[in-house]
Amino acid sequence: MSQMKQTDPTTCVIGDIHGCHATLTHLLALVLHKAQTIVFLGDYVDRGPHSKEVVSTILALQQQETHRIIPLMGNHDFLFNQYLNGQDASIFLQVGGLQTLASYGLHPSASQQEIEDKVPPAHRAFFRSLPLWWQDSHAIYVHAGLQPGRHLSQQTSAWCLWAREHFLQDSFDFGKPVIFGHTVFDKPFMSANRIGLDTGAVYNGFLTALLLPKREIVCVRNSETNNRF
Repeated sequence: MSQMKQTDPTTCVIGDIHGCHATLTHLLALVLHKAQTIVFLGDYVDRGPHSKEVVSTILALQQQETHRIIPLMGNHDFLFNQYLNGQDASIFLQVGGLQTLASYGLHPSASQQEIEDKVPPAHRAFFRSLPLWWQDSHAIYVHAGLQPGRHLSQQTSAWCLWAREHFLQDSFDFGKPVIFGHTVFDKPFMSANRIGLDTGAVYNGFLTALLLPKREIVCVRNSETNNRF
């Protein structure tokens, strides 16, 4: 009897969503049947109109248990989590937080009790639990970037959530490709060891998914927002 050829399971990686729920739903319909693991690179909230719905959809996917769902933390998720914990919200409100609050039915002056009443416990737990990075046999996944020459276990939130030029311009090889979001490109950024998937969905660009190991790209144009750079 011939032995079946073993193939690596497919991982689907999805770039920055920023409250673009209808676009996410469209993209998921195109990729869910193609992958066993779904990695979200963070920035579920802010700027777009439907942050709450985006989080609810990801939580529903986790509950279905038909896929392995890996949602990572983005810098906007970090800022929203600070807001939820009663910390300084000035930056959060400046970078699109007003749209996030509106999706939860909250006013910027809402009390802590109102926040707890309007943001479901599962959503608050979601933002508390997001890891900075993840890896599998295909790649390393992170929202913004990694510090060159530093072991994964020693990477800091400053790099994982906010890195840009220093990560992009450095040629350090982490042993696997690093798949990231955060920095907006007109089309997916593809190099030998770095792949950027933030293609500006919330700026009327595309929401992009990458299927590994084949490096198949699936993009959906967003029409939910009127934002511009």
